Amino acid sequence: MRTDAMELQLWLSFLLLHVIHDVQCSSPRGQWTANVPPKIPALHGSCVVIPCTYTYPKPTSKKILNRWRGFWRNGKKIVSTNLPKWKLPQEYKKRTQFLGKLQSRNCTMLLDGVRTTDVGPFYFRIEMPQYKSFSYTQNAVSIDVIHDPEPPSLSVKLNDKVTASCSVSHTCPSIPPRFSWSRSGMVKRRSKRLNTWKWVTVSTLTFIPRPTDFNTPLNCTVKYRGGKQVKSSTIF
Repeated sequence: MRTDAMELQLWLSFLLLHVIHDVQCSSPRGQWTANVPPKIPALHGSCVVIPCTYTYPKPTSKKILNRWRGFWRNGKKIVSTNLPKWKLPQEYKKRTQFLGKLQSRNCTMLLDGVRTTDVGPFYFRIEMPQYKSFSYTQNAVSIDVIHDPEPPSLSVKLNDKVTASCSVSHTCPSIPPRFSWSRSGMVKRRSKRLNTWKWVTVSTLTFIPRPTDFNTPLNCTVKYRGGKQVKSSTIF
């Protein structure tokens, strides 16, 4: 899980760098804007990370901003917040996690155990008691709930060793899919960000083939958060 945490931290840092760039290139007073994807596909029962960064006009007052309260809403319901003692509705309790640091203008949220009803639209609200509050209702996010995952992409290279690669895309870098192979060997896993909300995770199996390995199916099984599984096979 340490590797997963490092990958998520790098991804959040990537978002922060983009926010800093956007703020530096905006007008001196800025605007109330939230940078979020309008729609994200998410597997039913799995998890999805909604990337979010926000900006606000530069305060005219010289008061130091040192308090931020962030809320993700679905209509009037609060689904996630950075306030640890806030009581969420039962349907979202223990299913959401506020990942972003508001002082860094990051409002990223994780939604776990995706349900058919989790379509949204979800929007972010910021409250700064020493300044202003704002609801980014014009920058809402909808979830496209997918019930059946796509089979993984499987490829094989044969030299003196067999190198098989099995890959899937997903939307939850903090809890990526797990891989299992029908053949033992040296296994390595890596993840790569494709865009702000989509990742690809690849499992690579390397082994020296035996005569019985030829013309025998090599299976790669992927298990997602929530328990859904999908498999691809190949013969070499």
